[in-house]
Amino acid sequence: MSQTRIAVIVGSLRKDSFNRKLALAIAHLAPSDFTFEHLRIDDLPLYNQDDDGNQAPSVKRLKSEIAASQGLLFVTAEYNRSMPGVLKNAIDHASRPYGQSAWAGKPAGVIGVSVGAIGTALAQQHLRNVLAYLDVPTMGQPEAFIQNKEGLFDDKGHIAEGSKKFLQGWVDSYVAWVKRHGS
Repeated sequence: MSQTRIAVIVGSLRKDSFNRKLALAIAHLAPSDFTFEHLRIDDLPLYNQDDDGNQAPSVKRLKSEIAASQGLLFVTAEYNRSMPGVLKNAIDHASRPYGQSAWAGKPAGVIGVSVGAIGTALAQQHLRNVLAYLDVPTMGQPEAFIQNKEGLFDDKGHIAEGSKKFLQGWVDSYVAWVKRHGS
């Protein structure tokens, strides 16, 4: 059985990030032939088009890791009603120089968690707009706007029973999406 490699991009750098925790928990709901590799984005310089011809080693590493994947999982926080700047910076770096995007054609899922009542709905919408431009086939349904409430995670960091059925359905749809659209 061959492994399907998923590049996980968490849009939060916070040590105790809810979104990192969600990304780790999602991996436990996926089938055993799916491998989740968390990509590092905290060491990327700020994007500057002047650097397109001589990208930093951290940018080259990111692009290589994306290229080696069969799918993408974006797990994003929401800052000021949009995606975090660190996530947009990573997206911009890996999409450049023009015509050499590492993202193009990679099937993606978008999910996120926050303490707000609407979860990360607006950040996800902004992210989907960017991904559409970059030719990333992004799963549209089901959507998952998760509010971090007491009991979302169990004591092992897995999804607790109250949310497990819903998130298992999301993961199952995501797995089918990647299998259908992956190369």
